[in-house]
Amino acid sequence: MNTRFYEWKNNDLLLRVKVQPKASKDEFCEVMDDAIKVRVTAPPVDGKANQHLIKFLAKQFKASKSRVELISGETNREKRFRIFSPELLPSFILK
Repeated sequence: MNTRFYEWKNNDLLLRVKVQPKASKDEFCEVMDDAIKVRVTAPPVDGKANQHLIKFLAKQFKASKSRVELISGETNREKRFRIFSPELLPSFILK
């Protein structure tokens, strides 16, 4: 599996995401180039999609929302996140 969409920095996970807002449900999709596609139901208005994506990632990695940081891409579909010491890893992430 292509692992260029994430990397470990000590105990923190750096994740590259390509977001699709206004989807029918929240879900991880396929790996596209160097990012993983994530669908979220929130619209890309007033930061709602970003906040919804942070909540989704926090739940998937069993971390509080305060431990999910948007590093770059605030107004782009391609974003980078840092997840501080995730407690749970989805099957597509290897430690």
